[in-house]
Amino acid sequence: MYLTPEEEKIFDGEYGEAKKIAIRLLYSLGELGGANGLIPIKSAHVSGVSYKNIGEGGLKFLRKISDRVSVPTSINPLGFDLTEDGPVEIDDNFRKKQLEVVKIYQDMGIMNSYTCTPYYFYNEPEFGDHLAWAESSAITYANSILGARTNRESGPSALSAAIIGKTPDHGMHRIENRYAEIIIKPHKLLDYSEMAALGLYTGYNGRGKIPLIIGQNRLKSFEIKAFAAAFGAASSVPMFHVDGVTPESNLVREKAETIEVENSDIENIMDKFSGEEPPELIAIGCPHLSVEELNYIAGLVRGKKKTGPDFFLFTNRRVKEEARDAVREIEDFGGKVFVDTCMVVSPLSNKYRKTATNSGKASFYLPLKEYGNQEVTFKSIMQLIKWVIA
Repeated sequence: MYLTPEEEKIFDGEYGEAKKIAIRLLYSLGELGGANGLIPIKSAHVSGVSYKNIGEGGLKFLRKISDRVSVPTSINPLGFDLTEDGPVEIDDNFRKKQLEVVKIYQDMGIMNSYTCTPYYFYNEPEFGDHLAWAESSAITYANSILGARTNRESGPSALSAAIIGKTPDHGMHRIENRYAEIIIKPHKLLDYSEMAALGLYTGYNGRGKIPLIIGQNRLKSFEIKAFAAAFGAASSVPMFHVDGVTPESNLVREKAETIEVENSDIENIMDKFSGEEPPELIAIGCPHLSVEELNYIAGLVRGKKKTGPDFFLFTNRRVKEEARDAVREIEDFGGKVFVDTCMVVSPLSNKYRKTATNSGKASFYLPLKEYGNQEVTFKSIMQLIKWVIA
């Protein structure tokens, strides 16, 4: 892979150890991906922020690579809400290490976003922008819905690209790699949770190919976001198309195979992730909620009082501020709206064992021991709300 004279100096360590580590990591990835060289990026988004996920090894890496970033850079949720704690109690060691992670990122010039939806207010790419984003749901959203260009970066590779301001030119950065090779055809119009279930189904059955979803041209952006998050959890494919909705849905291979999705296929996916017992917690906001979603949920609970399980919602700080009237109504109802963290990267198992959600992504991750160790119930928003309405 070709490096410019300036990049060679960075590679040789003339600009410090952190930059040398960063460009050598990018060089190795570029060689593996067949890149000819590095290209400038408009922004980066870094995963690996919660101490629960990165542990001591990740923290040591951050200490070594800490350097100022060269482009606007947002970061993923961390292990608890910095503004008012929660959603569960944490021990002093976890808090200390998490705050050290936060301090390192702040010293690097990274924005205090703490969200998996940086495209809401913090880090808003435009069509055709080259990015280096980690976080599977944000990657698929940026590529598919916004038409930006990013590979499926890891936390370290996205951070390295943020420091250097460049990324290897391969994969999703090249138009020839962005074509759909398989067509997914559901037999009915799908709602939010059904789109999330379709994301899981497509991840499991899509043969590792970029899919084109047809027959769903009335979808709202947050419904496509539900698909993006679930698809990104169940698959390593970094993008998809929705016919008549996403900006590059005309990119389809001539001999693309069609998979017919029966209504029973969607039902079976939801049944697979459904516990038998009533939940201790209802958790909504994986990915983080938009202003529109918070307003909708506020309308469902307006003037009512909560009963039954705890009712937690997750979003980012800017969205919470923009939707403050909705947040007030939800919290008057008896729910709680958290920022900076989420149900997947917080130590939820410190208190809860049975969680219900409308998120396909959370339904995929929460049962895993290293994420939530939860018995999960995957239901629609209306089914979840019925559990908490007095």
